[in-house]
Amino acid sequence: MAPRTVEVAADRLAGWLTGFADRHGGPTATGRPDRIVGDDGAVARLEYFDHDPLGLILVRRGGYAVGRVRAGRLVLHKVGTRYVQSRTSAGGWSQQRYARRRDNQADELVGAVADHAARILVDLAAPIDETGELPAGGALPPGPGLIVGGDRELVASVLSDRRLAALRELPRRGLYDLPDPNRAVLETAIKRGTSVRVYLLDTPIA
Repeated sequence: MAPRTVEVAADRLAGWLTGFADRHGGPTATGRPDRIVGDDGAVARLEYFDHDPLGLILVRRGGYAVGRVRAGRLVLHKVGTRYVQSRTSAGGWSQQRYARRRDNQADELVGAVADHAARILVDLAAPIDETGELPAGGALPPGPGLIVGGDRELVASVLSDRRLAALRELPRRGLYDLPDPNRAVLETAIKRGTSVRVYLLDTPIA
């Protein structure tokens, strides 16, 4: 049976873990567990994505959003619309003409998003903290990460730009079920991208 997936905001995780223990038995988990098992055999696997700073690249045929997040705050962003024609069922010469137009529109969209990403996310992958200072205690801050969403093929095309090569190496979280990006969708992506993903198998282990 495939696990169900839920997204839990980091500040709600302790309450969710308590609820899991209440429903399935077993001690309440503390800290940041990667896997918990209830007395009835129910299993929850937890996946964290607490990187900082964060880059966001969201793109669909109807628009795009690029953002930079630092300490949970959106510090730079660009949201825009670009029309990419849908596929046509027409045949022959008309179909070829529409296909070329659609490809050109998609190329223009990808180019625009790559331009904004190169500007907004410049140096995101640099290993040194943006302030140039270590936090108290001398511990290194969390490393950078990338949240992508929208259309998989368009996202892949954006990231294929040579200027974004360093971003391709970053830890990545995908949100490919997002609608056409706008400012509200960008804010939703930040919340979902930084949530804890919990994969649930609510059946006893054989």
